Amino acid sequence: MVKAVVMGAAGKMGGRIISLMSSTEGIELCGAVERVGHPLVGADVGETLGLGKRGIAISDDLRSYIDGADVVIDFTHHEAAVDHLKTAVDHGKAMVIGTTGFTADEMEVIRDLARSTRLVLAPNMSVGVNVMFKVLETVALTLKDEFDVEIVEAHHNMKKDAPSGTAMRMADIIAGALGRDLKKVAVYERKGMIGARTKEEIGIQTIRAGDIVGEHTVIFGGIGERLEFIHRAHSRDNFAKGGLRAAKWIVSQRNGFYDMQDVLGLKGK
Repeated sequence: MVKAVVMGAAGKMGGRIISLMSSTEGIELCGAVERVGHPLVGADVGETLGLGKRGIAISDDLRSYIDGADVVIDFTHHEAAVDHLKTAVDHGKAMVIGTTGFTADEMEVIRDLARSTRLVLAPNMSVGVNVMFKVLETVALTLKDEFDVEIVEAHHNMKKDAPSGTAMRMADIIAGALGRDLKKVAVYERKGMIGARTKEEIGIQTIRAGDIVGEHTVIFGGIGERLEFIHRAHSRDNFAKGGLRAAKWIVSQRNGFYDMQDVLGLKGK
């Protein structure tokens, strides 16, 4: 049985992960952690989530639970996740990170730390999205430069980072398949007399509205035809389920940096 500590236990994602964990075989909760000063620190995590008393108090310090854990699951904030990973490395524990918004410097630190532990980091833990990643790579390799590429992502009005990590991962996969440098060809905004679209650019546009869980549309536009690939998340449960699947998988792997393509066995196919 894999024992897991969940960071951000009182948050939307952390709460869903804990709720679904009780009905997921092979993994159980051994600790729940929130930020320092959170009003629910000290409360029973089961009671706060309407699951009944679980006998696990929400702590504000990962170290209070980590010795009894096999893996840490983190869907919190990019700065906090880096600190949590350092703690996991210090205690020899595996980690799953579903947080987005990391800076280039933070990603460098994360990749360095992953050499000393087992880490799954993915901007989107959804099984469907990760299948879509694979499909987009295949389509881009097939269509080459004959089709224009546009990505549109939509999320709820409380999401802080833009574009979404998922949209950026899609753009990165497509750019790689087409042999383009995303830093040079990504276009995030169009306004006014911008002139004709260049052949190399990859448009990445953002929508923030209401309670949209997550929607990503990728358009390959050609002359006389276009292909559209759409993924819509109906609830956060698909992300939570993917995170649990990753947590069960990572504990038996060698030290290194992995993503959901590894977890699902999609690499090399």
